Amino acid sequence: MQRFREKFAEHLCVVVGGPCAYSGDTMVDIHTGMGITEGDFNAVVEDLMAAMNNAEITIGVQNRVLARLAQLREGVIYL
Repeated sequence: MQRFREKFAEHLCVVVGGPCAYSGDTMVDIHTGMGITEGDFNAVVEDLMAAMNNAEITIGVQNRVLARLAQLREGVIYL
């Protein structure tokens, strides 16, 4: 779980244009064979939205983050 947290934070930082580097595997390599569904993907999005709400991140910023993450959808589900 610790590795997941670290890599998720790294990846999120890169996706939103932060000053960081992602050192994990590709999204396709990580998620192939996991059977992640659209519902699973949406559940993670909802959890992320809740976390951003708790951190009092504005809706505009949340929308920009989610728009960037949405581009990764194809590399995560149904692989």
